[in-house]
Amino acid sequence: MKKSWIISLITSFVLLGGVLFSPAASADAAKVATSTYSDSDSDSDKSYEEFKEYTTQLFALETYEAKAFTALESIDTQVTSTNRKSMYLKLTNTVIPNYTKLVSRAKQIKPANPQIKKIHATFIKASYTQLEGYLLYQKAVSKNKVNYTLLKQGNAKVNTAAVLMDQCEQQLYAYARSLGYDS
Repeated sequence: MKKSWIISLITSFVLLGGVLFSPAASADAAKVATSTYSDSDSDSDKSYEEFKEYTTQLFALETYEAKAFTALESIDTQVTSTNRKSMYLKLTNTVIPNYTKLVSRAKQIKPANPQIKKIHATFIKASYTQLEGYLLYQKAVSKNKVNYTLLKQGNAKVNTAAVLMDQCEQQLYAYARSLGYDS
């Protein structure tokens, strides 16, 4: 199963030594060195704060994703009639409820910044597509006989979601770099 993208994103930020969330400190140091401020400084500070707030809101969703992915990782990758019931129960009791919460809570995030809003729209689309894939998996294993057509459709949705998540991550990193964050 593909590693969680939010967990990957958090890990990347941690490996950067907190550089992603510390540009405010360098900005404060720069402000002390000069006594004049321009509107662009104010806009830059606002962009930093909006970005920081947005990523904090995304990180809050990580618990739902982690629970879903932990359950998914415990499922055999080969679906058979003998393990389909176990897969169905994990999807029904853990994966889908947690991923539904993730999508629901993500939809409640309303970024004001137009660039972040665009990134978030990609995130919502990717998350919802992933959830649709899981729902197809659930339907595929809900009966005594595994429906391999639905399983294949679920795989297609999950693969599409992975591409969208990668796009979202790249957009997020590009925006962070445009704000002056080191990568």
